[in-house]
Amino acid sequence: MVPPPGRRALVASGRGTIDERTRPVNYELFMRAALAEASAAGATGDPADGAVAVMDEAMVARGRDSRRSTGDPTAHAVIQAIRGASHRLGRGSLAGVSIFCVVEPCVMCAGALLAADIDGLVFALADPGGGACGGRHRILGQGVSGGRLRVVSGILADEAAELRPDLAGIATEGAAGS
Repeated sequence: MVPPPGRRALVASGRGTIDERTRPVNYELFMRAALAEASAAGATGDPADGAVAVMDEAMVARGRDSRRSTGDPTAHAVIQAIRGASHRLGRGSLAGVSIFCVVEPCVMCAGALLAADIDGLVFALADPGGGACGGRHRILGQGVSGGRLRVVSGILADEAAELRPDLAGIATEGAAGS
């Protein structure tokens, strides 16, 4: 799948690098999986956010927000996907992994993405109230975090906005600096 105009192909090709000459990741396929997780989270009364971890064009983990249902304030979708990927791959360093999530990650999740050595982040909707990619904070994105993690935003934003009307219509173009 070719990325939307103005977006770069996101392909993990080694520690902290994105190589556009190799085959591009299917943004929509993986974002639809994240949307399915978000829908499941919303159906249980949790915030509608979902995430998937992808390595070598294969999903290695899924996560959904479960803060309300578990009473765990750290049970964000991104954290759940990182934990699942780490467990499945049997390692703490997740170099070569990209995370696809519905909502722009918060500061806690951004720190976890960096700590886990994640190569790429793709999200649908900006979160001006708590996002760490330019929404409220700018921890991840172009020109920050030492270029370790590539960020792409706005993938399937219209579909994501149906699940998260509280974030609908918020521009993601500048949020990630992609």
